[in-house]
Amino acid sequence: MPGTLKPKKYGELWSREELILAFGLYCRIPFKNTKANNPAVIELAKLLHRSPASVVRKLGNFGSFDPALQIRQVTGLVHSSKLDREVWDEFHDDWNKLVLKERELRDAIGLQPKNGSDAVELFVRPQGPSEKSVTRKARIHQLFFRDAILSSYEDTCCITGLGIRECLIASHIIPWSTSENLRADPHNGLCLSATFDRLFDSGLITITHDLFVVVSKRLRNSSDKRTMDLICQYHGAPITLPRRFLPMPEHLKWHQDNIFQG
Repeated sequence: MPGTLKPKKYGELWSREELILAFGLYCRIPFKNTKANNPAVIELAKLLHRSPASVVRKLGNFGSFDPALQIRQVTGLVHSSKLDREVWDEFHDDWNKLVLKERELRDAIGLQPKNGSDAVELFVRPQGPSEKSVTRKARIHQLFFRDAILSSYEDTCCITGLGIRECLIASHIIPWSTSENLRADPHNGLCLSATFDRLFDSGLITITHDLFVVVSKRLRNSSDKRTMDLICQYHGAPITLPRRFLPMPEHLKWHQDNIFQG
């Protein structure tokens, strides 16, 4: 509803609505890029009538709760609030809810995220006729999922190391059509080059629960040298780990049991 989010003056306490938008941004950009000169941080600061430094501090507060950062012995800012923790706990395992609430808040102030944004311009004015509800929900889930996955893997294919953003796919481990609850969940995702995304979806490769690549016997038994050189060389290799949002072992096992051709 219009007016749900009322931008605050500089120095005022953060509202729950502001924190939801900040958490959404936290999930979309690499933690190393939570800096005051990041264009996405600047855009959110302008939106909320806050300084970029204030937004960076809040992103750092969320970082203090992040288990992926703790594993890497990276610490966020420790002076977080009770409300920070409540927002983290509410949305960290309910990604669909986060995506829809974030969009609701943006719509309430007449702004929407730019399609395909690379965090250069996070918000633009809506234009043209509204999308149908189902299509619109699917689109915003896809945009969030792609941003979260690519930022988590720092724009790099986790198998090949390819770092050309235009060639990368945010791949669902359990397919979009199979589980509505996991559509926006970055723990259900991998960053793959377009070719390896297709191989993964077709069951010609999989990734084990301990994050090693397995290539199907059909390809490993191929006499085609190009197949061996371009694909089979990765059999048994570890993937490049994401900086956050590790893929869940149970999702990977589902792929092995239901999609992988063995």
